[in-house]
Amino acid sequence: MLTAYDYPMAHAVESAGIDMILVGDSVANVVLGLESTKDMTMDQMIYHACAVRRGAPHTFLIGDMPFEAYQKDAAGSAGNAARFVHEAGCDAVKLEWFDCALEAAESVIRSGIPVMGHVGLTPQTADKLGGFKVQGKDASAARALIRQARDFEKVGCFAVLLECVPDRVARLVTETLSVPTIGIGAGPSCDGQVLVTHDMLGLFERYKPRFVKAYARMNQDMVKAFEAFKDEVRDGKFPADEHIFKIKEEEFKNIRRAEDDGGV
Repeated sequence: MLTAYDYPMAHAVESAGIDMILVGDSVANVVLGLESTKDMTMDQMIYHACAVRRGAPHTFLIGDMPFEAYQKDAAGSAGNAARFVHEAGCDAVKLEWFDCALEAAESVIRSGIPVMGHVGLTPQTADKLGGFKVQGKDASAARALIRQARDFEKVGCFAVLLECVPDRVARLVTETLSVPTIGIGAGPSCDGQVLVTHDMLGLFERYKPRFVKAYARMNQDMVKAFEAFKDEVRDGKFPADEHIFKIKEEEFKNIRRAEDDGGV
């Protein structure tokens, strides 16, 4: 699974044969420059999800429920999830663990919409977890994390995402559940893996989580391209002859003749 937030990125992800696309609320950080994913609204998420669906019409698409969509009012979760399905064409939604996560997940699942649960580091409530840190590092915290994953399965979630979890704890969760686990910073024993696409392409360099592998350095490539464009414009090398449109000489003479006659 990879994230996507717009048409060209989604098209590229689908062309690569990736199984699932997450329209992540990480768009807040890597595209919009916001500090917190909590700042994303439903309208913003639907806007991006619609663009992604147009770019990837055949890939299983998951809409990431923003904070306001379910954590402020768990009772409204089903209605907001329905917007992802009916307005943006998503196949499922993802929601993070919080105090009323099971109530919210059950509500959405009862409405007929598949839900992926999310445990471990949950960015929307990271302030309550001590910041962006690995979760489940001691026995008590690990057991609580395992219970959360089991509870998500019990209420009907089709998969559980594990973020920033020690590898052996993630393996225990994966062995315990009958539904797939998707890892991000959770080691190789999960059933699948996800990365934020802007991280793995080197497009976002404000910070880099330890679990990210950069498969490209596209930000550096873009800067080089922009510099080359700037230099060629200043040196008069762009646009060159192959980049411009021509007008027939006789037509141009007619224009000049008309202008010389006072524009008549």
